[in-house]
Amino acid sequence: MTMQAIWNGTIIAESDDTVVVEGNHYFPRDSVDAQLLRPSSTTSVCPWKGTASYHTLVVGDAENADAVWYYPTPKPAAEEITDRVAFWKGVEVKEKP
Repeated sequence: MTMQAIWNGTIIAESDDTVVVEGNHYFPRDSVDAQLLRPSSTTSVCPWKGTASYHTLVVGDAENADAVWYYPTPKPAAEEITDRVAFWKGVEVKEKP
């Protein structure tokens, strides 16, 4: 099953190798269109996954602040999401038609 992440009419990521954790699809980093990502200084902490970092999505003139997150160095319990990113804030993740 190939999954896509879409925002503002643009495919942000597409992969048949996502890892689902807590209902979120984590895409391999190399499946994401890196040109659409901007660094963010935002971080958050999950007790079992570790410290998350974020990217802002930029599609055309539209920005979606901190809509992409990843764990640079996940804790051992979450090592399967190493080098993977997930989406929220209106990014639609669905099976490719």
